[in-house]
Amino acid sequence: MGVFKQRNLGSATIVLLALVASLVVGVSNFEAATGRETYDKLKLFSEVLSLVESSYVDEVDSGKLVQGAIRGMLKELDPHTAYMDEEMFNEMQVDTKGEFGGLGITIGLKADELTEISPIEDTPAWRAGILAGDRIIKVDGESTKNMSVENAVKKMRGVPGTPITVSIMRDDFKEPKDFTIVRDVIKLKSVKSRIIDNAVGYIRVTQFQERTEADLEQALAALWTQNAALKGLILDLRNNPGGLLEQAVQVSGSFLEKGKLVVYTKGRKANNNVEYKVRGNGGRTAFPMVILVNHGSASASEIVAGALQDWGRAVILGVDTFGKGSVQTVIPLEDGSGLRLTTAKYYTPKGRSIQNTGIKPDIIVPAAVIQVKKAGESQLAKERDLDGHLANETEPAPAGTPPPATPVRPALENEEDADPEAFEATSDEEDFQLQRALDLLKTWDIFHKNQGASTAKAD
Repeated sequence: MGVFKQRNLGSATIVLLALVASLVVGVSNFEAATGRETYDKLKLFSEVLSLVESSYVDEVDSGKLVQGAIRGMLKELDPHTAYMDEEMFNEMQVDTKGEFGGLGITIGLKADELTEISPIEDTPAWRAGILAGDRIIKVDGESTKNMSVENAVKKMRGVPGTPITVSIMRDDFKEPKDFTIVRDVIKLKSVKSRIIDNAVGYIRVTQFQERTEADLEQALAALWTQNAALKGLILDLRNNPGGLLEQAVQVSGSFLEKGKLVVYTKGRKANNNVEYKVRGNGGRTAFPMVILVNHGSASASEIVAGALQDWGRAVILGVDTFGKGSVQTVIPLEDGSGLRLTTAKYYTPKGRSIQNTGIKPDIIVPAAVIQVKKAGESQLAKERDLDGHLANETEPAPAGTPPPATPVRPALENEEDADPEAFEATSDEEDFQLQRALDLLKTWDIFHKNQGASTAKAD
């Protein structure tokens, strides 16, 4: 999933699991700070580590043992909290800049299985046919059972031009199928734009990187330079896995008035309770907007959709989003490694937490002209499906309530069975959601004129 990189941390560092040293040096202060119960548990950890080091049948690497203990500890928390060794930490920093060597997929854990959240457009995985919801069974012949997301990413990254084979299981596969994919330099161009039917501006944001807002502003200016009479804008956030919180706020500000609240966060510590508002002179508010979302729209993309929906700035069209409503702070550690720690939940301007529930569209439109899933078939992975997900205190699910079914349009005559979210449109005409958005914007003026006439008559 996308990482929220909180920028007000400065050079803050946390020394995590210098545990054993802490037990030896300054024990009384440590005990007072943590409480006797925590101290006793750390003493137990130190005792076990000492026994393994001294008595295990083979010589052990203490560093690896401590790293394994850290990973095991964090696994007890939510699925977005993770320890990153130095190499993985450096790769994470590269990701936010928009270039790395790999396949171009976003993965998470669903029922202890590595599951594809959303393939990144125009990457090797996307071109090979990897789909959202695919379960990754093996990576180069190695089983992914009990493999962490971080280790899986590490294995799939590599030198551009080198091949890797991933074994995929899909609902309609009888057995896993091997996909051999050649790694490439993944240059993520996060903003793509064009004019459709010489009438509507279209901008697709694939994820939120350091330059996303700047690229978006360039795209907006170019669209209206090409045609100043555009009827409106479609902002496509489908399969956008998220990214930088700062960029989500700035992108939202491109369409809202100065001072409007975009999102706020709440955590246990006071410095995690932050309101993010539109800065500068505010954004463009004169034209109508439709935002396209789907199950692969997560994290930062949900912030944008939620903010513009709450302020009535855009109509949200598609299906329920992924439902990741937590904020991760990236903390560098002393040895060059890093900790990605969930420190807060975020809330839309009207106080909605979308954790597990996602953003619900104003207009529900499935992806394609395809039949409903058969009973018992698995749905695409969403936040609520991930192991250890956080609860939503503003919209708790009743006890024993199963996850809601994927909203789909009734099957039409002679249509074959298929997953409505696995459909990939090969043209604008086949993109059912895009066509509904275009219809809405092209008739926007007529609708509002009729609405005004009805109001005048009623008066």
